Amino acid sequence: MKRTFASDNYSGVHPDIFAALQRANQGHTPSYGADEYTARATALFREHFTPDTEVFFAYNGTGANVIGLSAITRSFEAIICSDLAHINVDESTAPEKFLGCKLVTIPTEDGKIYPQDVAHRIQRVGDQHHPQARVISISQSTEYGTVYSVEEIKALAAVARQYDLYLHMDGSRLANAAVSLGKSFREFTVDAGVDVLSFGGTKNGLMFGEAVLFFHPGLAKHFPYIRKQSMQLHSKMRFIGAQFEALLSGDLWKQSAGHANAMARLLEQELRSIPGVTITRPVQANGIFATLPPAIIPALQEEIYFYVWNEKTSEIRLMCSFDTEEEDVRHFSASVRRLIGATASRI
Repeated sequence: MKRTFASDNYSGVHPDIFAALQRANQGHTPSYGADEYTARATALFREHFTPDTEVFFAYNGTGANVIGLSAITRSFEAIICSDLAHINVDESTAPEKFLGCKLVTIPTEDGKIYPQDVAHRIQRVGDQHHPQARVISISQSTEYGTVYSVEEIKALAAVARQYDLYLHMDGSRLANAAVSLGKSFREFTVDAGVDVLSFGGTKNGLMFGEAVLFFHPGLAKHFPYIRKQSMQLHSKMRFIGAQFEALLSGDLWKQSAGHANAMARLLEQELRSIPGVTITRPVQANGIFATLPPAIIPALQEEIYFYVWNEKTSEIRLMCSFDTEEEDVRHFSASVRRLIGATASRI
């Protein structure tokens, strides 16, 4: 199947990850995380973050977000997030069903939320008639492909501390953000005040598997039971551990994310040179948002599939992956240029 710009979930498994799965597929090993692969992957996470980081593996991103939030909320509480947050837009009603919490959303123009907007939504503290704010949840990188700076995260963490809240980070594209910032994982997570992190693997070359990280003792006290109850405990966990071991033991995570980010910048450069195309959001990670002439979108999607983000404005989303090639970028931009030209010639 030809490569597309629809999502970094469309890509296959990185060959190095596939090789790690094959190596793990030998013989018998204890189940439910009591295996050497899980132990080594956990140790690597602690090297990248802190020695006392609590590490738990899960199947998928929605599951990682929901069970991570479940450990730090109660059903009468509220989670403050962007109106574009994955937990609000793309996880159906899983957060509401399994958490029972109210999602309090903040409209955003750049995918980010800011301290003053968060503080404004912390209302009626102690009022039994009103949901009590408990968590600030942010995405890194955001759903618009923008990246929070270390200072922006620290500012949100300060609000969380002021009001006795937790700061949760949805890191489905955390590696892309790390490359964009030129920072270690630790610098913009635990050192910046993040309490709980969903660390994404699937969008960076894994077949399946995410991790939930807790940075403070006590937060994960009941988490093993929460994970099991939520059906996110993988019996053959070595196959998640082996993938994360391959991803984190060297710089594979950085190579893959760096390549995807570089392809996004190249695609941005190509599209900016085409009359009739407007880049609508800053390109900081591996996503590009642009508006195209509406008339060319169906034909273009037939050639190289992508998603329309906003049908009213003809804004599209293009995602680059670890396996995106320059040829894909050149072909897409040439198709855009050709279709715009053909449309103009008929006017």
